[in-house]
Amino acid sequence: MPAQEVCLAEHQNGVCHVIPSFVPSGYRFWPFVFGDRQTNPSMSITYIKRYRMEVDLTRQTVAPPRLPAGYRLRAWSKDLVDIHAETKYLSFHGELDAEIFPSLGTPDGCQRLMQGISSGTGFVPEATWLIEFTDPQGRSEPCATIQGMNLDHHFGSIQNVGVVPYHRGQGLGSALVTAALFGFQQVGLSRACLEVTVQNKNAVRLYQRLGFRRAKTIYKSVEMAHV
Repeated sequence: MPAQEVCLAEHQNGVCHVIPSFVPSGYRFWPFVFGDRQTNPSMSITYIKRYRMEVDLTRQTVAPPRLPAGYRLRAWSKDLVDIHAETKYLSFHGELDAEIFPSLGTPDGCQRLMQGISSGTGFVPEATWLIEFTDPQGRSEPCATIQGMNLDHHFGSIQNVGVVPYHRGQGLGSALVTAALFGFQQVGLSRACLEVTVQNKNAVRLYQRLGFRRAKTIYKSVEMAHV
């Protein structure tokens, strides 16, 4: 099991007990209920620390991002939903976020997730992008994906910043987020937010460089197998 940021539970005879001294004062974990919880003795409940980060879009004018040679942004269209889902799976499969959000770890889960996002009332097509790479022989492949949602009349929410491992280190994550922020501005949203796992220090630093600031700390409960 990967090293975790915070662990708030111990097991005795298959029963999970919260350790109160580790719980932040006044913080209520959901969906965990304090007290005993029956669970599989081969599993443990771990709490993963995540940040909600926000950026004020009224203080800057976001320009469309520039991409390295061979890469291009593709705007949202309904016929790309399957490609977004596949790219999401290739980006998150085997990563910690797929343990926190199991739907990210399977092709079917990513398909359902994309269908749910793109058919939701708060979906923002202008903040939803796919990055595609074309090699010198003219062969193309999708390699990065992002989606945008409208939480209310002012707040945009960035969903699932995913870059396929082979294409990391090219600045595509920064380009995705910038493109999403550009889209939020185009539809008149004044703020944007996202969530990030604290252990993903590179992502935290990236979002800070793009103007995001920590607004809230969240603890996500995850059931993980002993190894």
